[in-house]
Amino acid sequence: MPDAQNPNSELLAAQAEARDMQRAIIAMRSELESTRFNHEGEIQKAVAAGRDEIGLLKATAVNLRDTLDQAAIAKDVAVQAAKAEAAAEIVQLKASSVALREQLELARIHSETAVQSTQAVFTSEISQLKATAAALREQMELARLHADSAIQAERQKARDEVAQLQAAIVAMRDTLDKKPGTP
Repeated sequence: MPDAQNPNSELLAAQAEARDMQRAIIAMRSELESTRFNHEGEIQKAVAAGRDEIGLLKATAVNLRDTLDQAAIAKDVAVQAAKAEAAAEIVQLKASSVALREQLELARIHSETAVQSTQAVFTSEISQLKATAAALREQMELARLHADSAIQAERQKARDEVAQLQAAIVAMRDTLDKKPGTP
């Protein structure tokens, strides 16, 4: 409750309180200004840092784009080199294939010639062997005929000898039978 005795003291207290409030408001304003000033400084620092980071990111992006472009160019060069190398290798392989095919054909021709030559030699040898076999058969047949003739001649000779011996035996018997005094 207000003090009735001293209306001035209330006024003085109210004025002192108003001054304290004004000082508190001024202090708060001052602190608010200081905070706002600090806050704006931090915002400006953050914006500056953001701009720096954006600039750095843009530079990095440009560098990465350049690196990517260089890598793409290098890849294209490598692909072209690989294609050229593959094409050269294909040409070499085709040339090797043709050369090998020609060598194979020559080897086949030589092989066929060798086989035909061998067959001709074998055919000739077979003909010679057949002729030799026929000649040997003929000689054997002649030898057999000569042997048969010789055997028959020996048989005839033996028969003639046997006949002569039998005739001699008969003649001796006759001579013995004609001798006087023999029983």
